[in-house]
Amino acid sequence: MNVPPKTPKRRVYLTHEQADRLDAKCGQNETLVLFLAYTRLRWGEAIEKRVGSLDTLRRRVLVQVHSSRVGGRIIVGTPKGHEARSVPHPSFLAEPLARLCEGKSRDQLVFGDGITHLGTPSSRDGWYDYAIRRLQTADPSFPRITLHDQRHTAASLAISAGANVKAVQRMLGHKSAAMTLDTYADLFDDDLDAVTDALNDARSRSKASAISATLSPGRSIEFEVLSTTGL
Repeated sequence: MNVPPKTPKRRVYLTHEQADRLDAKCGQNETLVLFLAYTRLRWGEAIEKRVGSLDTLRRRVLVQVHSSRVGGRIIVGTPKGHEARSVPHPSFLAEPLARLCEGKSRDQLVFGDGITHLGTPSSRDGWYDYAIRRLQTADPSFPRITLHDQRHTAASLAISAGANVKAVQRMLGHKSAAMTLDTYADLFDDDLDAVTDALNDARSRSKASAISATLSPGRSIEFEVLSTTGL
């Protein structure tokens, strides 16, 4: 019996410009959405972030725990894959994160009031869904992207910025680089043209340097003219 191949799940990505537009519509949760889009953290990892887990000097976020809501209660456990990891964040996040940490102790939560974990916004009428609907009203082409899809946005932006597969693997907390490639092979393929262009430019610069090195100041280049007689 032939089993039909599985249809690859369509992944949604935002560009930098689209991410900025979405963040601007999220009000007091703007930094949280920006944080998700540029750190590759899962929702449960992000809302569990404590002030002490941020290394502002090195621009790193230590991911050691993951929280989930079960029966109205917050259950704290290890991250998916059960391994802690250190995730970098862009420098433009340093200031808004610092503002969220003002007046809080090292053990308090970064997002929210510092004590109560943020709840996952409703997919029908929560603040995140409202922001998406406002954007799509103004621009019907704006993608319908979930909070979890922000991990795909983060991976896409990192890859387009030149991150290699091992770096993306560590950022996402994947068990292996093979898993990262299986998930985002299409994004790395998109970079193949850029790779060949870079190789072409590098070869051109190398040849130009070699020619320049063989010429001393004031020396002319002599060209040998071949007779076409008998050709």
